[in-house]
Amino acid sequence: MLVVVCGLPGVGKTTVAGMVADRLGVEPLRTDVVREELFPEPTYTDEERRAVYEALFDRARPRLDRGEDVVLDGTFAAATHRDRARGLAAAAGVDHRLVRVTCEESVVRERIAGRTGDASDADFGVYRTFERAFDPVTGEHATVDNSGGRDAVRRQVAALLGS
Repeated sequence: MLVVVCGLPGVGKTTVAGMVADRLGVEPLRTDVVREELFPEPTYTDEERRAVYEALFDRARPRLDRGEDVVLDGTFAAATHRDRARGLAAAAGVDHRLVRVTCEESVVRERIAGRTGDASDADFGVYRTFERAFDPVTGEHATVDNSGGRDAVRRQVAALLGS
């Protein structure tokens, strides 16, 4: 299975992706980590973004081909990236799940302000920028509300994975 966890910066995608990955027994692939590896001093250009997503898909493909579950963690703000992930799953003959993570804005503000030691560089201004630029999520997908505590999120993830 290929699970794509998407959403705005600060909503808790990495938390949700980690919970999904733990349930599936795999390590998630994160755009933030890939970006750090490719661009130690990122400038967040369109060219960098394309390279990060290309590398993410390049890392996912062999895992899927080996029959492993894969969890991708990133904003996936562009519908084209979400479509590409769907195509990757189809080409590998595996199930695809798109999970959009949402969160109350006040909680996002608190979480972003309290970040330390995380691979993400996003501040609240980046959240606002992505909010305006995020392509609508259409088609089949699940939504996980990460506004509450971890137990509420764990229940949503368990329901999502059918266990």
